[in-house]
Amino acid sequence: MLRIAVPNKGSLSETAAEMLAEAGYAGRRDAKTLHVVDAENDVEFFFLRPRDIATYVASGALDVGITGRDLLRDVRRPDAREIEQLGFARSTFRFAAPPGRFRTVQDLAGVRVASAYPGLVDDFLREHGVEAELVPLDGAVESAVRLGVADVIADVVETGTTLRQAGLEIFGPVIIESEAVLISRPGDVEGTDTLLRRLRGVMVAHRFVLLDFDLPADLVEQAAEIAPGRESPTVSPLRDPAWVAVRVMIPRRGMNQVMDQLYALGARAILVTAIHAARL
Repeated sequence: MLRIAVPNKGSLSETAAEMLAEAGYAGRRDAKTLHVVDAENDVEFFFLRPRDIATYVASGALDVGITGRDLLRDVRRPDAREIEQLGFARSTFRFAAPPGRFRTVQDLAGVRVASAYPGLVDDFLREHGVEAELVPLDGAVESAVRLGVADVIADVVETGTTLRQAGLEIFGPVIIESEAVLISRPGDVEGTDTLLRRLRGVMVAHRFVLLDFDLPADLVEQAAEIAPGRESPTVSPLRDPAWVAVRVMIPRRGMNQVMDQLYALGARAILVTAIHAARL
């Protein structure tokens, strides 16, 4: 039975649970439940703190887990390896400080750097040959400079509004681009391939739609240039031999522009259908 670690709270938890449910797995009905057995799919789920998941997987206590790349790197457990990007909970880590005080990573030598991810930041600084004093914090990192416990912070940056409100500006290179990832313990893990196929199917369903339309038969080649599909469009004859029905899978993003172009070409009865599951 495949043992899977799932975040029990935080920004990763809800989307991870939804993704697994869409992949056909049983979920937990009570938020306090820490263990669920899905006998039908031969898996069992353990709901854990996101920060602890890499430790459990690296030790071999659990087979695979969903966590953030930032958390994986921060706990420094090389035995837990990233095997798939899951496409949600994306974030960027950057340095920030009072305007004009620092410009490069080398300027951080000997200064105090506050972060909720001290292991990740320390590794980054060492890769750049910089030794600094790390100040570990659990939250509200942007207040560390104002309160005098640090000179610089390293934190997640989305719009930068929170940092500006704290009187800080971003500088230096990106520390890490993070997102939710599936990680695995060392060695081959039976059942992982099925899990990966299902999760990839969910990601395809989120990113693509099915597009159906009717078109004059002599315009198929031009339509295929607008909407080529994954491999090739499916073209079926209609009662009127001058027309055909076309089905193609296209990216969800930009689908309205594709529909507009096809209509301008001469396509009619243009329909979009959501994909609920896929195996490609």
